[in-house]
Amino acid sequence: MTDLIRSAGLTYYPEVARSVGLDPRQMMRKVRLPLACLDRPDVPIAVSGLRRLLELSAEASGAEDFGLRLAEHGGLTNFGAVGLIVREQATIGEAIEAFSRFIHVHHDGMRLDVARSKQTVTITLHLRGRQPSAPRQSIDMALGSVHRIIQSLFGHDWRPQEVHLHYPPPRDRKRYREFFGCPVTFNADDDAILLSAHDMDRRIPSAHPLIASYLRKRIEAIETRPASWEEKVDEVVRTLLATGDCTVERVAEHLACTRRTIHRRLAEAGTSFSAILDAHRAELVTQLITDPGRPLADIATQLGFSAQSAMARWFRGRFGCTITAWRKGVRPPAKPAVVRSATAA
Repeated sequence: MTDLIRSAGLTYYPEVARSVGLDPRQMMRKVRLPLACLDRPDVPIAVSGLRRLLELSAEASGAEDFGLRLAEHGGLTNFGAVGLIVREQATIGEAIEAFSRFIHVHHDGMRLDVARSKQTVTITLHLRGRQPSAPRQSIDMALGSVHRIIQSLFGHDWRPQEVHLHYPPPRDRKRYREFFGCPVTFNADDDAILLSAHDMDRRIPSAHPLIASYLRKRIEAIETRPASWEEKVDEVVRTLLATGDCTVERVAEHLACTRRTIHRRLAEAGTSFSAILDAHRAELVTQLITDPGRPLADIATQLGFSAQSAMARWFRGRFGCTITAWRKGVRPPAKPAVVRSATAA
């Protein structure tokens, strides 16, 4: 199953890629990641595509610390709603617990385990994938981001006690020690950050309990991530259709697969791409046509129809009346059922 991550993870990729002599768009084309996601931080993309991009970028540029460079530029804003709820917690300990609790909303395949002892707290990173372990650039980016987030809550004078990385040491160990500001152990059993247990009680001055409570309720309402192929295709279609750029080829790019794979997987689930697209078109069109000043030709283009006339025929077949009649309040007795999206269910 394809794991997904919010495209906000690529926010600083163009800047970092250019800094090491790479053409970011050319690199993204090589791994077949949609270029449009650079402008839309909430679009889901395949984790496997992001991993290939990081590894290829490190190899092509010779920048062994490419993942760390990305983490260096990132922060809480890259994690969307998850970052907001972390920022509003009362203490560092509560912030770390919230981050580990909700990180899957941002990244399907990422998990943080938090283990406490009397003196030490260990935050262990787990990145799901087909390999026995995730590629090192993905680990560097993820663990580096965790470090930067904790540091931003403390202030830049904070340092962890130790950092453990399961892979062999790089050529430049000094770079890793400078980034984390503490001893770094390679060939370790896990990928983890160790900090003092006393750090967990540190208050966060900017925290707001009421905002934290509100955000927790909001994120708990959306935290169930799509698990099946049907649900994942449904999520990507819903997102792309709102931008006016939804085709089976585009959805395949976001899921890092081929259109044949999508058709096959959906057929196995007893549905089809056209059925999912049709359901979301029906849901969206009734919202768009409520604005009488919005040209129908523009709506047809956004919904992916070849022409306004094609949308008009589809609308009449789907709703049993014309768009003009619908705008006047006509509602035929037999309304079509609209498939609810996985995240709304």
